[in-house]
Amino acid sequence: MPKNNKIDAIVKSLPGKPGVYQFFDRKGKVIYVGKAKNLKKRVSSYFTKEHDAGKIRVMVKKIDNIEFVVVNTELDALLLENNLIKKYQPRYNVMLKDDKSFPWICIKKEPFPRVFSLRNPNRRDGSEYFGPYASVRMMNTILDLIRQLYQLRNCNLKLTKKNIQSGKFKVCLEYHIGNCKGPCEGLQSEEDYNETIASIRQIIKGNVHSVAGRLKDLMMEYAAKQEFEKAQTVKEKYELLQRYQHKSTIVNPKIHNVDVFSIISDVESGYANYLKVVNGAVVQAHTIEMKKKLDESDEELLAIAIADFRQRFESDSREIILPFTVDYTFEDLHFTIPQRGDKKQLLDLSIRNARYYKMEKDKQQSLVDPERHTKRILKTLQKDLRLKEAPRHIECFDNSNLQGSYAVAAMVVFKDAKPEKKEYRHYNINTVEGPDDYASMREVVYRRYKRLLDEKKDLPQLIVIDGGKGQLSAALESLEKLELRGKISIIGIAKRLEEIYYPGDSVPLYIDKKSESLKVIQHLRDEAHRFGITHHRKKAEKGTVKTELTGIRGIGETTAQQLLKEFKSVKKIKEAGFEKLASVTGKAKAKLIKDHFKQ
Repeated sequence: MPKNNKIDAIVKSLPGKPGVYQFFDRKGKVIYVGKAKNLKKRVSSYFTKEHDAGKIRVMVKKIDNIEFVVVNTELDALLLENNLIKKYQPRYNVMLKDDKSFPWICIKKEPFPRVFSLRNPNRRDGSEYFGPYASVRMMNTILDLIRQLYQLRNCNLKLTKKNIQSGKFKVCLEYHIGNCKGPCEGLQSEEDYNETIASIRQIIKGNVHSVAGRLKDLMMEYAAKQEFEKAQTVKEKYELLQRYQHKSTIVNPKIHNVDVFSIISDVESGYANYLKVVNGAVVQAHTIEMKKKLDESDEELLAIAIADFRQRFESDSREIILPFTVDYTFEDLHFTIPQRGDKKQLLDLSIRNARYYKMEKDKQQSLVDPERHTKRILKTLQKDLRLKEAPRHIECFDNSNLQGSYAVAAMVVFKDAKPEKKEYRHYNINTVEGPDDYASMREVVYRRYKRLLDEKKDLPQLIVIDGGKGQLSAALESLEKLELRGKISIIGIAKRLEEIYYPGDSVPLYIDKKSESLKVIQHLRDEAHRFGITHHRKKAEKGTVKTELTGIRGIGETTAQQLLKEFKSVKKIKEAGFEKLASVTGKAKAKLIKDHFKQ
């Protein structure tokens, strides 16, 4: 328990109920806000457990006072925590990096309501507000559809019954061009106008299907009365609505009023995406960045994001689609973790949105602050590969041979996660007879680091061996011989399943296939392979020249090289006509070549 008597007393008095707690420093400033299913257990854990994260240990030392609020449900705790974090922005809480003011669609509370967009809704005026819309384009698409379907006024006249009956207003150009039905002169009843508003309300909510059904019924009604001109007008609106519905529907229209959440993260941040789905169509979409403060897990970040999104977008969905379970139970809320089908398709869409958002952020960061971008990648590598320090200098080895001949090896160097091509090296295998990858690896690793030690040059923080446990063990033997084991981190990467092997550990590590760490390691491995194959081909080609062409009496290496430069291969030299050969070597040598290949 805490050494501070005051803190000790507070912790002992905490109830075992759901709630929110606040940690204060000596100056009375809130430094952390947290939620708990059981306040006593959660808060006590800060003072009784050994914490791996250094930041948590530092925060605990700064706690001078604790306040708490007991709530009825875990959902209440989540929402209250979110509000307090936004209010106080404590130093050790996740920071939601989203300061945008999003637009809303307003149905104004007035006779013959106007429908328009605005940024700062006034909740006290009794108007209806729909949103906020993270995508202005999506909002404008809905407003454009409404304008094409319905004739609404856009003036700000006070259309009270008294003003209309007194003849105070005259119709404007909007009436004459067919954009308004002239309610200002009593040419449209308030009842008819309000029916239009009811349909618009449904469209904004995403209930396009019901509006389309009403239009279809009205079209058939006009057709039955042989009012074909009116039927055609309604038909055009119905088809417009159908096109909009088909274009916006992502999955099965039976998936109605559902929230979709996903998250991806790196060492510094989490990126949470939210989709609102109504009748199979995405009507809201938004992604936020969440800056980590205490190395929060994806589960913790997603719980915060769920509270923030549902509160911000005023969601009343009873079903939530997630990539994994969160450690909270909410009354009247159903969590779905889909494995296949339409809901999995929606979850995949959400994950793609989060990933694209992160990629865009990374691109911007690499342009604005390349050093910070590099540090983040190195931190991610350090965390994913469980290294003691960030691997600013990495070296990767690959062996190459052709049926046991021309054995070579390649070593590539990455500095700050980028190729340092001037430091790449080729190695001809000197001490190994026949195809022995393990012995070849043992030789080149020993030669490389023996030389660095002799020349007193900097050693890498990480060595990557292109191969599995066998190649890794061979490389490790050379490091032991040089007394470097434990001084340089070393891993092996197996090609088949991208498995990462560690010395002395038979169970491989599998890194997320889409992670930056795996991409850097794959880039290293591919560079080593490419560099090694290039050298191997040159050596094999040189060997072919000596055995195939220089074996012809009267043909030297220079002539052989000229022939290969012209014909590209020995096979094409064999097939070439006498005149073509003579144009390169002269007639005498051309005759020698033709005679040789005829035998």
